Amino acid sequence: MTGVGVREIRGRAVVIDRADIDTDQIIPAHWLRRIERTGYGAGLFEAWRGDPAFPLNDRRYAGAPFLIAGANFGCGSSREHAAWALAEHGFRAIVAPSFADIFRNNAIGSGIVPIALPSELVASVMRAVELDPSVEIRVDVALSTVDVPSCDLHAIFPLDAHARAQLIGGLDAIAATLAHEDAIARYEARRPEWLPSVTYRRVS
Repeated sequence: MTGVGVREIRGRAVVIDRADIDTDQIIPAHWLRRIERTGYGAGLFEAWRGDPAFPLNDRRYAGAPFLIAGANFGCGSSREHAAWALAEHGFRAIVAPSFADIFRNNAIGSGIVPIALPSELVASVMRAVELDPSVEIRVDVALSTVDVPSCDLHAIFPLDAHARAQLIGGLDAIAATLAHEDAIARYEARRPEWLPSVTYRRVS
């Protein structure tokens, strides 16, 4: 469970103008040996951050809650650690033309809003941020809208009702399932005894 719901995000952005950023580039494989769910922020884009010119090394973008990137963001392996690293760094939303499906689900479960916009709009916001790092982006999760006043941009991004509920409620996939605990119990109680049943114990 993420624990912290998100309804509205306002703030600056950092641009990584690259397509097909995969999960190994987001968090290298050697970080997966950790058994905790925290501590991955230090490994975010580890190889790229060795370059002083890499955008995350630019102090002008420090603390920006938005990441703007190219198409097919989060492709590659299904490692959930990529979303954990991004969230721990402080990113609350990612703007890109498209996302890998598994990464998109992992991001939502980690409290990160995946904002898919047409490539020409993403490029427009990228250029605006590169010209002026103080550009503000505003997102309303309940309405699925994104606004960039300096670009006169107002757009609606795709976000289904289940994903919206997860983000607003601060729920990962397990917590979202347990929200239907009573309905699950009623269903199991009606099943014939000879059929397999589900038993679980809530761990606090």
